[in-house]
Amino acid sequence: MDEHAAPLPYPTGWFCVGRARDLPPGRVRTVRLMGEDVVLYRTRRGAVRAVGPHCPHLGAHFGAGGTVRGEELVCPFHGFAFGPDGSCTGSPDGVRFRASLARRHLCERDDALFAWCGPSGGLNGGPGGGPDGGSDGGSPAWELPPALGVRPLAWWSGDVASHPQEVMENSVDFRHVRVLHGLDTRETAPPEVAGPLFTVHQRTTTRFPGLGAVNLEQPVTLAGLGMSRMEVELPQVGGTLWVWVLPTPIAPWRTRVRFAVTATVPVPGVGAARAVDRAASWAALRASVRIIKQDRPVLAHKRYLAQPRLVPGERSIGLFRRWARQFYPGFHPEPAAGFRSELQGEPQAGPSNGLRPEPDTAD
Repeated sequence: MDEHAAPLPYPTGWFCVGRARDLPPGRVRTVRLMGEDVVLYRTRRGAVRAVGPHCPHLGAHFGAGGTVRGEELVCPFHGFAFGPDGSCTGSPDGVRFRASLARRHLCERDDALFAWCGPSGGLNGGPGGGPDGGSDGGSPAWELPPALGVRPLAWWSGDVASHPQEVMENSVDFRHVRVLHGLDTRETAPPEVAGPLFTVHQRTTTRFPGLGAVNLEQPVTLAGLGMSRMEVELPQVGGTLWVWVLPTPIAPWRTRVRFAVTATVPVPGVGAARAVDRAASWAALRASVRIIKQDRPVLAHKRYLAQPRLVPGERSIGLFRRWARQFYPGFHPEPAAGFRSELQGEPQAGPSNGLRPEPDTAD
């Protein structure tokens, strides 16, 4: 990132902050979201919460030793406890005070945790939120699509020096798919827009070992700028492939991209076999990761153009950009003279406060 302001602000919407399985009952974790720490925890009864990191008493960080006691989050410094609604419920000596933790709405979809990010400001102060003030980010303006009921079998995450909109725009940039990735992917019908949902219709011709050339119909649905998911039927083998792409802004012009994949491949004479599905899922994940690694240096050094010179066959890029405007209330992007997004070395291991954020690895 150079000295110029980023040409796009943080968008509103739902953004992935981790995997549900990484937050069992009683666990407290720190993640980065839009330049801030957010503390996630799950109560003993299984409710998940996302709160501001600092205790309103004297500012201790819940992610540095905070614990869950039943349904309460307990500060590691003085033992003040906070209920699921964010209010102070007591302390070891029975004292409590009138203050509430800043909170974000959180939901679970297919083993992923999503936090709502509205236009009201950050968890640590700013319009609509602060260390004393209730729910931050406002109430969700829309809901994510229902869960598919499929648990991802393979995950990967990595950082790119880019913006979620730039990552998502690749879904409609078919020219780059052919040039950069060498894939024969074509649009089969115009995109469908339904509020915060944007569905791309495409077909990819590829080769599978033992099957030869295979045409894959791949409708891809974007839910805001924080989630896209794709379901592909594999009629030649009777299987199905699901792929989730989850870009989350963690700092100005820096995005953590997660891929989640599940493949089901029935084995003749055996039927469903978990080991085969897992191996197929990892193979599909490696193909997805190879694509984002090819995109990474281009995204890191390209310039966002508010008024690009589109050519014939790129109408869907213009449609995507008009659709994406809804996620920037009151903001009208203008060309940013001299701006260039640059990747300064490797992604940092974590926030400057020394706390350990969620792992940034394949697993």
